[in-house]
Amino acid sequence: MINIAIMGYGTVGSGVFEVIKRNQHIVNKKAREEINVKYVLDLREFPGLPVEKVLTHNIDDILNDDSVKVVVEVMGGVEPAYTFVKSALLKGKSVATSNKALVAAHGPELLQIAREKNVNFFFEASVGGGIPIIRPLNECLTADDILEISGILNGTTNFILTKMAKEGKEFGQVLKKAQELGYAEKDPTADIEGHDACRKIAILSSLAFGKTANFEEIYTEGITNITGKDMEYAKELECEIKLVGTSKKLSNGISAMVAPFMLSKNHPLSTVDGVFNAIFVKGNVLGDTMYYGSGAGSLPTASAVVSDVIDAVRHMGENVHIDWIDEKLEILELNYVPVKAFIRAGGDIKRIKTESKVLFEGCEFADLDYDDDEVAIITGQETEGSLKEKLEILRKAADIRNVIRMDV
Repeated sequence: MINIAIMGYGTVGSGVFEVIKRNQHIVNKKAREEINVKYVLDLREFPGLPVEKVLTHNIDDILNDDSVKVVVEVMGGVEPAYTFVKSALLKGKSVATSNKALVAAHGPELLQIAREKNVNFFFEASVGGGIPIIRPLNECLTADDILEISGILNGTTNFILTKMAKEGKEFGQVLKKAQELGYAEKDPTADIEGHDACRKIAILSSLAFGKTANFEEIYTEGITNITGKDMEYAKELECEIKLVGTSKKLSNGISAMVAPFMLSKNHPLSTVDGVFNAIFVKGNVLGDTMYYGSGAGSLPTASAVVSDVIDAVRHMGENVHIDWIDEKLEILELNYVPVKAFIRAGGDIKRIKTESKVLFEGCEFADLDYDDDEVAIITGQETEGSLKEKLEILRKAADIRNVIRMDV
């Protein structure tokens, strides 16, 4: 029998407890051992619930119990999760976590400790919830040179953008609905401003390229400026607007960003709707692959965590190498990244078109039949720096109402 401990009994922690109990036979069969939840760490009490029998409020109960071989961390946040996880690894216990903030901030250090102690630090659920992506990157795509990894990495923002597109509602209305349904937090900043997706693309970039991508250096833009009118233009152009985290190997370096993109209908990410997530990976040998599924929620995320628990049990006494070192991944300065843009501009339409043709060689235009005060400019590909300079010039002739990148 293998004893495990769960740190945190919130949405995901309770899901892990339930998955292990509900699928006990399957879990034991896959692990080739009987898995027993010996402790659940939480500050709260849960009177009358099954978890009450294994509840502890003291982390030392877990750290000092040599019979506990695997620790599940689903507390969220960096502290005290980092201190607890590091302590568990140093005690020779494997750890499975869903904590993207922890992994993005301390992933390579915790992986190194796990290697030194011949245990494992697994974090499949930290990106994409229940979607398997960490393991494929580490095991299935190792023969490929990863050229691109892009994804819809946040279910809350994808739900909001999908509702705006399909129901013609404005951002504020849909955000309120998302909060009522439990898809958005009371304070939704981390989701709608792109911070959640930023940490996830930092983890994926680190795994894809083997060095540490600092999430604080990744350009991040949220969805708060997306309007119903932007959605109308997208429909006119046969596109979908999605918040995308993307990382690419370019001829001049590695680019990484999180931003709304207007994706053409033939892009595989354009059809991903609602709270679902998807991750697109391009390899130089395999070509294009796509990973799709539930990106959040108690049971989907818990399923990925329990898969890591099973993996940790099956590799007891053996470290599974994950190619991610502490050396910094140099991320290309935004000004040098190629971009194609959709620009909404209001004012004197004739003057705007004249100026745009001079600034953006080969640009195209789109408009909405009912609005004669505005035109959309679709640029060709240039650099972000060049686009920024040209927008400053265009502002002298037009009211720039929004700028959205086109096609990842």
